Amino acid sequence: MTSSARSLPALLTSGIVAVALAGCASPAPADDAEGLSVVASTNVYGDIAQSLAGDLATVTSIIESAAIDPHSYEASAQDQLAIANADIVIENGGGYDPFVDVLVDGSGSSAIVISAVEASGLLEEDHAEEAHGDEDHAEEEHAGEDHSDDHAGDDHADDHADDHGHIEGLNEHVWYDVHSIAHVAEAITEALVETDADNAASYESNLAAFLTDLESLEADMEALAGFLGGGTVAATEPVPVYLLAELGFEDGTPEEFSEAIEEGADVPPLALQQTLDLIDSGDVRLLAYNEQTESPETQRVRDAAEAAGIAVVSFVETLPEGEDYVSWMRANVEAVESALTAA
Repeated sequence: MTSSARSLPALLTSGIVAVALAGCASPAPADDAEGLSVVASTNVYGDIAQSLAGDLATVTSIIESAAIDPHSYEASAQDQLAIANADIVIENGGGYDPFVDVLVDGSGSSAIVISAVEASGLLEEDHAEEAHGDEDHAEEEHAGEDHSDDHAGDDHADDHADDHGHIEGLNEHVWYDVHSIAHVAEAITEALVETDADNAASYESNLAAFLTDLESLEADMEALAGFLGGGTVAATEPVPVYLLAELGFEDGTPEEFSEAIEEGADVPPLALQQTLDLIDSGDVRLLAYNEQTESPETQRVRDAAEAAGIAVVSFVETLPEGEDYVSWMRANVEAVESALTAA
């Protein structure tokens, strides 16, 4: 999740890119490739971009396989060359895939860079809620005081971003928020039109079709939320929490547990015990399990959930083979429904 588990190999230096590419399994997009060149950090955004661009662009996804753990991904010289040749680059942002920014800077790329976190609107919502809370706190405890020296105008993202760009309090897995991904699609379409205005009508038509599919999925999710009746869920990581929230559920996972798993760190014994206690409490309806960051601690939580008869649904961070974005999200929703309604 965060960049602490990622590193960039020395072969990214420009002086040996050409030599390193000789050993790559597949070539990066050529400079003279027909149509636009779009590079996405993962195949989730690559698939969305392809849906919007159609055959007017060549889309390259840096991380394509669900067998690859995005937490420990090491970018290659091939990745840097792809970025260097790109017209549009799509990253998740929020500290999830900081290797993209390093590649953009290292290649001298002039591509339009789209951050899904920024385009989603979730960052603004998070900070608006925080600002509202700060105002309430100020009114209650500091009414009438002179705060002329306070830095009321400080940017929240700067204040709460760590050294790796991870934003405190933000769940950066925005692709699991079906509603917000519509804004990401709109940002990608805007970049396509800006880069290739002659085909604007095609891009906008593709966007309309994509949004229609999203709206249908959202309507089904809203109906299912009413049927399932909500409740508490637990998750080994906050990857699918947006999706579960749209289905009416509340994440009860101890924050220290999910943060440790997300950062690839040792889980504090107290946090593990609190999570196991939550599982044993009888309040949890479902455990969301991230297969791409499995560890002894997550396996222990899963074993406890299965022993307690709690439904376990597996989620991954990259697009499974044979799925597109909408069909994948629908499959996740159906998996939740099936797990909770099984006899």
